Amino acid sequence: MKRRKGFNGELSIVLPRVILDWEQNDPLVSSLYVTAIGYYPHAENHYCERKKPINQYVLLYCVNGKGWYEIDGIRHKLNNDQYIILPILKPHSYGADDDDPWTIYWIHFNGSHAEYYVSENTDPIDIKPRLNSRIYNRNNLFEEIFNTILNGSGIEDFRYASSLLHFYLASMLYLIQFRDAPSQNLDSEIITTAIHYMKENLHKHLSIDDIANYLGYSPSYLSSLFKQKIGESPIAYFNRQKILRTCFLLETTKMKINQVCYKVGIDDCHYYSRLFKKITGKSPEQFRKEIKNKSAV
Repeated sequence: MKRRKGFNGELSIVLPRVILDWEQNDPLVSSLYVTAIGYYPHAENHYCERKKPINQYVLLYCVNGKGWYEIDGIRHKLNNDQYIILPILKPHSYGADDDDPWTIYWIHFNGSHAEYYVSENTDPIDIKPRLNSRIYNRNNLFEEIFNTILNGSGIEDFRYASSLLHFYLASMLYLIQFRDAPSQNLDSEIITTAIHYMKENLHKHLSIDDIANYLGYSPSYLSSLFKQKIGESPIAYFNRQKILRTCFLLETTKMKINQVCYKVGIDDCHYYSRLFKKITGKSPEQFRKEIKNKSAV
């Protein structure tokens, strides 16, 4: 299994010929199968051009930032919470926006049933947050497909991945049915999705309005729910996660303190030091010194 890394935080798998042969010749998997799969976070300078058509559909699901794709000489924008499935056997190109590079989930796939998940329309398709969006569920499906393929060792694993891919693509094609289907407790899903969104964006400055808008709820409702379920406000939780992230960086890297704070979207080093001490009870300098002393023992 070929797994490569390029962008910071990237995950991707390109399946070898022997696995593709398994998939294409299995009566179940051949209906829908993955040929390559990946996740590119904040994919700055990402660009791909295929002048020679490939015998695969290409799903691009933008979850943050923006980019573009071009088919038949027409360029389309692909924004946050939109996806497109590029048609099979057609030259195409795509890339990240220069100023706000996209974060994308992508899958190359094929199979005898693949065409049923693909629209003839080449415009981007919206998957905007709303009540019971189940975005977290869909992203979990992607991760399960990825991990099943990554750790797969036999045809049963790829049959399972194929079944998950049917569900994943159906969650986009049949968006209303997916959202209206019974799911976990809605309040728990809102909290889980909010936490996932925060952790994915620790490098940014997010306001309560940003988080609430992403989820499709009012800031007051989200704050009330968070305090009820978590015991603190969304921003207090977000700041705590930022400091926990910098603790890891202070312990595992040689980055300077003024570099570490920028990594979590805090551009005021004095504010960062005050926040760090408020949450941990010590300054960043004291924390790093104690770590060094412990490692020397």
